[in-house]
Amino acid sequence: MLAASQLITMLPTARPEAARRFYGETLGLTLAADHPQLMIFEDGPARLHLQKVAAFTPQPFTCAGWHVADIRATARALAARGVVFERFPGLDQDPDGLWTPPGSPTTVCWFKDPDGNLLSLSQG
Repeated sequence: MLAASQLITMLPTARPEAARRFYGETLGLTLAADHPQLMIFEDGPARLHLQKVAAFTPQPFTCAGWHVADIRATARALAARGVVFERFPGLDQDPDGLWTPPGSPTTVCWFKDPDGNLLSLSQG
């Protein structure tokens, strides 16, 4: 029933100005609207809604991610813009922070937004 509908990702932000710079300038998403309660970014056919909140505790798991054509090039381009990639004990991540699970064709890396929301890139 919803397969043909547009998916909207929603994340909280207690730091809207920092989030606006991060998602707009660092990640290159298009700001479509900035309301008192939320910001809307367009990302191709998808949308990201950043709900402005007074406070919240970031979750320890991935909240949103992008499937990219060239993860290494994308990770390096984001690193050049100041994005710091997360390192997790027990994962054999390479110098760019990329990890390929044993036996999997998928490669992934993680980074946080200004509020601590864990985001990812994946390929494969």
